[in-house]
Amino acid sequence: MTRTDGMAGFSPGLMALLVLMALGWGLNWPIMKMVISEVPPLSFRGFCLVFGGLGLLLLARLGGQALGPPAGKWPVLAWLALTNILGWNVLTIYGVSYLPSGRAALLGYTMPVWSMLLSALWLGNRLTLRRWLGLTLGGIGVLAMMGMELQHLAGVPMGVLLMLGAAWSWALGVVSLKRFPITMAPMALTGWLMLLGGAPAALAALVLELPRWHWPSLWPALGLVYNVFVAFMFCYWAWNRIVLQVPVAVASLSSLLTPLIGVLGGMYLLGEQPGWGEFIGAACILGAVASVILPERRA
Repeated sequence: MTRTDGMAGFSPGLMALLVLMALGWGLNWPIMKMVISEVPPLSFRGFCLVFGGLGLLLLARLGGQALGPPAGKWPVLAWLALTNILGWNVLTIYGVSYLPSGRAALLGYTMPVWSMLLSALWLGNRLTLRRWLGLTLGGIGVLAMMGMELQHLAGVPMGVLLMLGAAWSWALGVVSLKRFPITMAPMALTGWLMLLGGAPAALAALVLELPRWHWPSLWPALGLVYNVFVAFMFCYWAWNRIVLQVPVAVASLSSLLTPLIGVLGGMYLLGEQPGWGEFIGAACILGAVASVILPERRA
């Protein structure tokens, strides 16, 4: 028996990036919850995206990279920024305001399941039996978490819908990045995507949230710094570098770690107590992700 090596595209350097990215994004779920307790959500996202994008473009320039995209690629850049950046970030920041951070992370990281379906429809990737199993497990996991929210009432199912919308937006963006590749250095590409996606959020915050602006206290302010430099500049750069080098399903391996780190971080930093919905949902969702991205054996 031989194995189709789902890890074939991962050099030791890419594997290190994947682990660091999973840690950076996983810990950011409870940090986001802490920041939005004092910073309006659109202002939070707009600030981090704009300054993170400018920071990456500055680093790219200092590194001697070309900043401009190839001719005729601005519409593609705008679409990738809408799906990968604006849709995902705006929907998640509102979704996490309704839900415990760990549950929001688990729902958001159903993305690999949806990306499998989209890649089959759009890229012609074959849906194997294991991938259908993944879609089924993902649906069961979502229903388990939806049941928790319906039990608690008070309109919280909106949080589930927001996080599922965010997962679909990100999945569409990941598949689009494969469908419409742009020949650019990952740092410059990431910088432009963050800047183009963050500008509308920043403008909306200026119109809708200006009366709510005030200087945050120490820990939310440190959370803003963490988001700009770790969650946005480093993690988004690492993610795009990985996606550009390996298949969509393999790149999504980070999802095995990120939501679990989010749940553990919520328990440690915020005192969140997972219920049966989290445990059942976590088992089904992680089983779904594993079923679609772990290497298969074939004769």
